[in-house]
Amino acid sequence: MDSLSHIERLLPELRAYARSICNLHSNAEDLVQDAVERALRAENRPTPIDELRPWMFRVLRNLHYDELRKRRVRREYFTSQKRLLDEWDTGADTARDVMVRLLFERLPEDKREVLCLVDIMGLKYVEAAMVMDVPVGTVMSRVSRARAALLELVNGPDVPVAPVAEGAAKT
Repeated sequence: MDSLSHIERLLPELRAYARSICNLHSNAEDLVQDAVERALRAENRPTPIDELRPWMFRVLRNLHYDELRKRRVRREYFTSQKRLLDEWDTGADTARDVMVRLLFERLPEDKREVLCLVDIMGLKYVEAAMVMDVPVGTVMSRVSRARAALLELVNGPDVPVAPVAEGAAKT
């Protein structure tokens, strides 16, 4: 019997196990589907059913805990980002947002690219390095220099000052 038919025979057990570790039935079904997909793509999966069965349960369990970890990291990230935004946001500062976007466009292409990938798109340094085909350390230094350049533009002397309203006292 080939491993595909073994996997088919294990489906009811895999579904039962997935339901026992997942909160939602739909999450359990997705988990089983992901585990089967992973098993079918694996070149070194066990072929005897007595070895395949525990291996499949382990794949299912690992996928479940990976997903829980991802959710926790995302939740922590969004919580920290919200806290930072709440601290930074002193109201509707649309003018400053527009100014930062305009100044971002004045950055050289290489600085815009790295800031876009890391700060806007949220890629990790390793992922940005793969996209840009450079070492991770290069990405880290480019991000640092690009952030400093943007900050210099934002805080620099060329920043347009808000016009004084007519009739306001000028000093």
